[in-house]
Amino acid sequence: MAIVVQKYGGTSVGTTDRIKAVAERVIKRKKAGDEVVVVVSAMGKATDHLINMAKEISPNPNKRELDMLLATGEQVSIALLSMAFQQYGFDSISLTGLQAGIKTTGVHTKNTITDIDIDTVKSYLDAGKIVVVAGFQGVNENGDITTLGRGGSDTTAVALAAKLNCICEIYTDVDGIYSVDPRVYPLAKKIENISYEEMMEMASLGAGVMETRAVEIGCKYNIPIYVALSSEEKRGTYIKEYDETMEEKAITGLTINDDILMVTINNVLHKSKNVSIIFNKLANHHINIDMISQTAPLHDYVNVSFTANLEDEQAIDEVTRELTDEMPGIEICKDSNVAKVSVVGIGMKKQSGVAGTVFNIFSDNEIEFKQVTTSEISISYTIDSRDTNKAALVLAKGLNL
Repeated sequence: MAIVVQKYGGTSVGTTDRIKAVAERVIKRKKAGDEVVVVVSAMGKATDHLINMAKEISPNPNKRELDMLLATGEQVSIALLSMAFQQYGFDSISLTGLQAGIKTTGVHTKNTITDIDIDTVKSYLDAGKIVVVAGFQGVNENGDITTLGRGGSDTTAVALAAKLNCICEIYTDVDGIYSVDPRVYPLAKKIENISYEEMMEMASLGAGVMETRAVEIGCKYNIPIYVALSSEEKRGTYIKEYDETMEEKAITGLTINDDILMVTINNVLHKSKNVSIIFNKLANHHINIDMISQTAPLHDYVNVSFTANLEDEQAIDEVTRELTDEMPGIEICKDSNVAKVSVVGIGMKKQSGVAGTVFNIFSDNEIEFKQVTTSEISISYTIDSRDTNKAALVLAKGLNL
């Protein structure tokens, strides 16, 4: 008998019929002899609906109260799924993040898991129950309900699997990890096995199938993560420890992120203190910065550019107002008509020429880029959003993805 953690996303539990289908699928696993912990997201677009209601009340709702509101979405899912198990004759119990012992810290709406008191979950498993846990939520050191940000249910599931030392299965509306989003490039190849390192890079660069923190936890505790389709029995993708077969190609995948904002601050006096002020203020407002570039000094002034998530635009506006007061003479430009295109592959560690190949593809297809950043296994380009689909197609073909 083995323990398994299964996670089902919002689409998978979007209706009561789909919830029943999930229950039937889990019951098959239970009948096969496994003990099952099920983590679920809010139904369908429930979280977006709750956010929209909050913004009808206030354009900038209090974050603590927003967490209180958003956590109700998962509570609906876990209660209904537990009812479905019981209707089919299987003992089950639903647990909120608090009841499941999920401890968090950080700022509201963007908390991180610090620990899980797994005793309660284990006791119910020992009693033969199917345990249904609310994803995306926990409780902080003050006893407040918190949420983990977008993709937080993945993190909940992998963290529980790490505590239970078992495999984590993520069931969603796609049948695995692809080299390119199939909606953009229908000929994209499905990846059977991908390393934690590559998946973390792809997730951080915009691949929406997995959440970066979830893969980090899987990597840290060597928890295999299986990503597959929730509605059919199709082979999915294993995210696991690196092995030699994964290095056959220089490039494993291509990601696209068009949910970004590029900010350029012109006429910054060339002193390290000034750049420090800029990024300290961004950090104080809990804004995660991605790509950063700076021009060479010209007449003792530089221009500083960075990208961030578009959802942080309001907080960025607050920062830019503060900077304008402190640094008279600077000019600030925002550009939301940009996208980030990235190529990722662990094979780049040993194979050269990838950057040159991508530059040639861009040149041959008249695609201009605004910024370039690299890591050991990835290269990212900021381009005009109108070129996004074109760039994805020509890169996918040119790199045989």
